[in-house]
Amino acid sequence: MPRLNFVQQGQGPMVVLSHALGCDLTMWDGVTAALQDRYTVLRYDHRGHGGSGASTGAYTVDDLASDAAELIRSQTTEPVHFVGLSLGGMVAQSLGAHYPQLVRSLTIANSASHYDEAARTMWQARIDTVLTQGVPPIAEGAMQRWFTPEFRGDVNGGSARVAALRAVLEATAALPYAAACEAVAHIDLDAGNARIACPTLVIAGSRDEATPPVMSEAIARRIAGAKLCHLHAAHLSAVEQPESFARLLTDFWLAI
Repeated sequence: MPRLNFVQQGQGPMVVLSHALGCDLTMWDGVTAALQDRYTVLRYDHRGHGGSGASTGAYTVDDLASDAAELIRSQTTEPVHFVGLSLGGMVAQSLGAHYPQLVRSLTIANSASHYDEAARTMWQARIDTVLTQGVPPIAEGAMQRWFTPEFRGDVNGGSARVAALRAVLEATAALPYAAACEAVAHIDLDAGNARIACPTLVIAGSRDEATPPVMSEAIARRIAGAKLCHLHAAHLSAVEQPESFARLLTDFWLAI
């Protein structure tokens, strides 16, 4: 397992935050600020992202879930509230299926459980671009998927967050990014989702074009008792609407 970079802050029950493909733990700055007075917030970088070590070869989302499980075991003896967005949401699904003893609840935001052949072809085209030209050429398209036009153009804070996360994406090395894309493209999490028994919240972005609400709805249908909520946001809903995202989390946790 590569060494994982993480930050822990706050006090109270532990919450683990798992970020999107091409991001790092700073994606969670706004949500962390809203939670840290009442919760211990542990956020980390996936392998090959941010300050974490990279793999030398291919890996799967189940491997990322194993990474998360080892991190949780190293930091607490109690089950955690695990929150994942996009790639992090895929990790959440795998974690809930394979390590049920580690999770008190799951939140799966702006994510998917399966991709069809057409989507896998799209992922392969992105992999080919990154391996031949690097990550920066795909950054503009990512920003358009990650954020609404209003947020990208918001000079009072949105545009600065967009610029900061674009810099994180462009700084991601090509080989680790491509390996993560390969892992995402081949997810098949539906069978595991049928085994998830802990309380689960699924969050969809009403303007998410990367993982449209229908994908969140499919996840919610597969997990017994899952609660589905929507935010008026694009793909990185936790960045566009951090206070509303955090409120969904705390309301959910208080009700279970």
